[in-house]
Amino acid sequence: MKLMSKNSTCVSQHINAPRAKVYPALVDANAIAKWKVPTGMTCFVHEFDAREGGSIRISLTYNEPTGKGKTTAHTDTYRGRFVKLVPNEKVIEVDEFETADPALRGEMTVTITLTDADGGTDVLGVHEGLPPSLSTADNEAGLRMALAKLAVLVEGA
Repeated sequence: MKLMSKNSTCVSQHINAPRAKVYPALVDANAIAKWKVPTGMTCFVHEFDAREGGSIRISLTYNEPTGKGKTTAHTDTYRGRFVKLVPNEKVIEVDEFETADPALRGEMTVTITLTDADGGTDVLGVHEGLPPSLSTADNEAGLRMALAKLAVLVEGA
């Protein structure tokens, strides 16, 4: 097993659906807007070109005015690109926050891997290279919420 650095998070989620049903939700902008967002935030997909080398730009906005954003007062916007797409197996993207704060800058690698398990799919989400001032606990909690939403979306479809 790969050793994780202190600036990484790793979350798994079992989904009661085959990989062929899970994977499309990883590469569809409409599905991304529904699941790839922590509870308490809304997602807006500005750009989403699901091909290797294709660009991504997404904003996550806090629903409550107390949420502190990384890009603006209440919004986290990130941009990036798809590095690898293996249908029904893996999505790798590299993202970076749009921010003036140097402690929140830097490319993060997000890898989502799908494997067959117990009549469904195990989804493993790994975020590596998180900026030094980003809370790994908050990142892990957000990823856990997002993958739970992915399960609800795919299992309900």
